[in-house]
Amino acid sequence: MIRFRSDRLAAALLAAAIALPTLATAADTASPVIAVRDQWAQAAYATPKPQREAALAALADRSQALVTAHPRDPGALIWDGIVRSSLAGERGGLGALSLVKQARKDFEAAIAVDDTALGGAAHTSLGALYYQVPGWPVGFGDDAKARMHLQRALAIAPEDIDANYFYGDFLRDQGDWAGAAAAFEKAIAAPARPGREIADRGRRAEATARLAEVRRHLASR
Repeated sequence: MIRFRSDRLAAALLAAAIALPTLATAADTASPVIAVRDQWAQAAYATPKPQREAALAALADRSQALVTAHPRDPGALIWDGIVRSSLAGERGGLGALSLVKQARKDFEAAIAVDDTALGGAAHTSLGALYYQVPGWPVGFGDDAKARMHLQRALAIAPEDIDANYFYGDFLRDQGDWAGAAAAFEKAIAAPARPGREIADRGRRAEATARLAEVRRHLASR
């Protein structure tokens, strides 16, 4: 069975701050994209684990339909990728690998249209995939690409809670404990996002737990 390097993939590959796309389709897709965003937060953070996979699978059908209708809308692409990544974390196995491969395509397509959309969320999400998915020959994991995308996300949105959280998690994975602590501290102190209370609360809880773990490691050295 294929297993991801990090169990945080199930918790979410991101809840980036929503900023309306600047494409001609923005007015048509803004509300559906926000609906997917909010339903994802409910599934990822407010749904009991036994029901979470089914909730995410149903949401994946809706996010895919949105991409089919608006194939060049970066917001739709990003949230379809996030939903698929989260579903992969719940499902595991070979089915998970096919889901994250499609998520990678979504994020790459969003970057090709506008890499700053949703505060650079495609870079955050793609970077998270690259360090959490196994490397060759099983998957496409690549730490160098993970670092590149995560740093680009921070260049776009240096105070973003998700960009800082996932960069901290990546640095922790790399053994850079001091760097990880600094990134987690920034994630915890990140500005609140209106309408994103569930996601913010969940992400801060994750960052707080990781920071405590990192500080214990630093204290033991």
